[in-house]
Amino acid sequence: MSNAHPIPFRAILRHVLLIAGAALMLAPFIWMISTASKPQTEIFSSELHLIPHQFALAENLREAFAKANLLRFLLNGVIVTVSIFVLQVMVALPAAYALAKLRFLGRETLFALVLFGILIPPQATAVPVFLLLHKAGLLDSYAALVLPFTISVFGIFLMRQFFKTVPDDLVDAARMDGISEFGIVWRVMLPAAIPAVTAFGIFSVVAHWNDYFWPLIVLNSEHLRTPPLAVAHFRNSEAGTSYGPLMAAAMVIIAPLVIAFLFAQRRFIEGITLTGIK
Repeated sequence: MSNAHPIPFRAILRHVLLIAGAALMLAPFIWMISTASKPQTEIFSSELHLIPHQFALAENLREAFAKANLLRFLLNGVIVTVSIFVLQVMVALPAAYALAKLRFLGRETLFALVLFGILIPPQATAVPVFLLLHKAGLLDSYAALVLPFTISVFGIFLMRQFFKTVPDDLVDAARMDGISEFGIVWRVMLPAAIPAVTAFGIFSVVAHWNDYFWPLIVLNSEHLRTPPLAVAHFRNSEAGTSYGPLMAAAMVIIAPLVIAFLFAQRRFIEGITLTGIK
């Protein structure tokens, strides 16, 4: 007599829905890779097929790098996203520590303002920030891409939620050892908050790596353009769009994000889980 238990119907249904959802999410990326691997004649063919009859990925990548300086655009993306993330962490950690562990008049009001700030889209403040940068003479520079995003209210909220899970005894012990409040932030809280910082880093890097709206507004120089602006180099008013090289360039632009997420996946999930405790 078999001891195997039948699989519940709900479990089967749940896995079917998850697989269907994953397939739906992955479909655009699969089609992108398929298109990047096809020659132009197959892309415009009436026959629909995912696997190319003739692989042309190398040729499309060659044309993509020839039409646009993708290495320079990728370097710009790294400079901008890393600079924004480092500055956001430098601001978010002390602010989150104060909101989570220090007791002062108006703390809850300040936290309510942080929550309110999350609701304000960046497009709502784009015009005044643009005018401020214009007055300061910072347009068309790395500073114009980095400075408006130095303070992340979402980062402050996420760090604060994580710091609420850190025992107060740990902070009190650090104070008894004579460590200053700023010392506690960087020597005690930061090492404990690595999962939350990693989770926030994924959100921050993805958001600013893929940002097309703000760089398009503040940049004029080609050598400062970020990865999303690279696709603009594939427009051709006479022959239309070269979809093969365009999809190949999109693959190159997306690849660093996929690699970064795969390396930080465990920390990312851990950070999101812990910040949702309180």
